[in-house]
Amino acid sequence: MDILQLNVWKGDWGLPSVDVECLQVLAHAKFNGIPLKVNTSANLFKTPNGKLPVLKCNAGTFDTVKSIIEYFRKINYNTEYELKGKQCSKVLAYDAMLKEKLFPALQFIWWIDEKNVNELIRPWYYKALPFPLKLYYPGKFEREAHAMFEMLHSVKDDITDMTAIENKVYSEAQKCLTMLSINLGELDYFLGKEPTVLDAIVYSYLAPLLKTPLPNPALQNHLKACTNLVKYISRISDTFFGNECREYTTKENVQDTRKYSENEFPNKRRNQIIAGVFATLVMSIYTFSTGILEVSVKDNEILNIAAEDTSTDDE
Repeated sequence: MDILQLNVWKGDWGLPSVDVECLQVLAHAKFNGIPLKVNTSANLFKTPNGKLPVLKCNAGTFDTVKSIIEYFRKINYNTEYELKGKQCSKVLAYDAMLKEKLFPALQFIWWIDEKNVNELIRPWYYKALPFPLKLYYPGKFEREAHAMFEMLHSVKDDITDMTAIENKVYSEAQKCLTMLSINLGELDYFLGKEPTVLDAIVYSYLAPLLKTPLPNPALQNHLKACTNLVKYISRISDTFFGNECREYTTKENVQDTRKYSENEFPNKRRNQIIAGVFATLVMSIYTFSTGILEVSVKDNEILNIAAEDTSTDDE
């Protein structure tokens, strides 16, 4: 039996992979019930073109999303044979729209936005990549993203200011998200009651945008406002990637509990000290108010006088 081994970027935040293309192949495989041996990898030197995903099987090695999915269809893992011509055209149109309108925004969020890069993305890749690859690849990805935007906008729109580029990129992405929300409406999936290759494509773009804990969540907030898309992402995640979702939720709960305990301990000690000081103060006030201290002082005076009298008699 042909063993299909798929190498992908590792997952996080409840996702089986943080990479759009890896996530698309994984979703497509889940929708079609394709038995895969999934390996999380970060050593891109071992891949044919320095990228992931990579599928290895008896027929050879496939290193692009298109070639991997075409091979799946060749070995009869294909639910798209029931799609009509109009639906197939819709798949192609959506794929082109997402690549043109949403992918640049994801690249900007991931590799250009300084707050996201410095506080989340670069540290994540430093942790995910082995040494010495962690010293090379994050910088490489950032340079590639900057080069893409410079080429796209300085030539096409004569825009060189990064703020203007950001505004334009986000504006186009917001229009794309709104269009997706309108076209999905109340449907479970874009082409009917069961997920298809179109849903694998859409999910691979939207899920990382929704689930990544971005320090600068401008576009993410627009997606969250499209409530039907949020439900759509959750539906696919819970149905097809439930293990990843549960593992992440469990890990988050453990971390939250640990943080609460760490924060609670110094507060508890502080409260104990304050309570002790307060109790001492209350007892002191009580002692003065009841005359106990006064009695004690008088008793001491009487004892002293008695001692003096005794001393005088002895003389």
